[in-house]
Amino acid sequence: MTTQRRRSDPPLAAAMRAALTDVGDPDRAVAYQQYMKSALPFRGLAMPEFRALMRPLLADPGLAPADRPEWERTVRALWDDPEVRDERYAAIAVAGHRAARPWQDPDALPLYRYLIETGAWWDLVDAVAPRLVGPILRSFPDTVAPVIRAWAVDDDLWVRRAAIIAQLGHRTDTDTALLSDVLGANLEGSLHGREFFVRKAVGWALRQYARTDPEWVVAWVAAHEDRLSGLSRREALKHL
Repeated sequence: MTTQRRRSDPPLAAAMRAALTDVGDPDRAVAYQQYMKSALPFRGLAMPEFRALMRPLLADPGLAPADRPEWERTVRALWDDPEVRDERYAAIAVAGHRAARPWQDPDALPLYRYLIETGAWWDLVDAVAPRLVGPILRSFPDTVAPVIRAWAVDDDLWVRRAAIIAQLGHRTDTDTALLSDVLGANLEGSLHGREFFVRKAVGWALRQYARTDPEWVVAWVAAHEDRLSGLSRREALKHL
């Protein structure tokens, strides 16, 4: 069954799988799997090694997806049928590569939400939300901001985390009204407000924006003191 699926892989997915065969450090692979609490094994590649391995494949015009459907098939092939977790990292690399720039628009959000929901762990969600969803939000704010507000009150914990951290790195382009809304929807007393990964995300988003507007962050923390967890508050004010 696996062989049949692999024969139908788009060219870039097939090349990436082949490149990820018989590489890496077995000892590191075990350590990475334990650290990530992953059901999938790892190859044991450090991230610089992984990027060096993928770079020429991503840059090869003969392997590049020809259109949006092939691009999405490539991402999903690597994501949905992986032998190792590294193949999911490869899927994210394909999704965000410069060759995919024409397809970075609101129509990509269902794919990215799918990666967030099915990835359901911080290493994957934290790669998708700020690096893939975030740029689309910045480019199409009127269309995407309502989607992010809806994600912020979703039943799924990881979709909420994605909404919280989607604006990491937006600096002066940060939509503070949107940021305030998604943070406020995920404080203590909310559906997942006591979950570590939500509390940490709230603090992270505030800490990151404090580099741009520390006064705004200090005022926001003070205004929400009664529902802000200690972890979120410490993270928010860490460098202030």
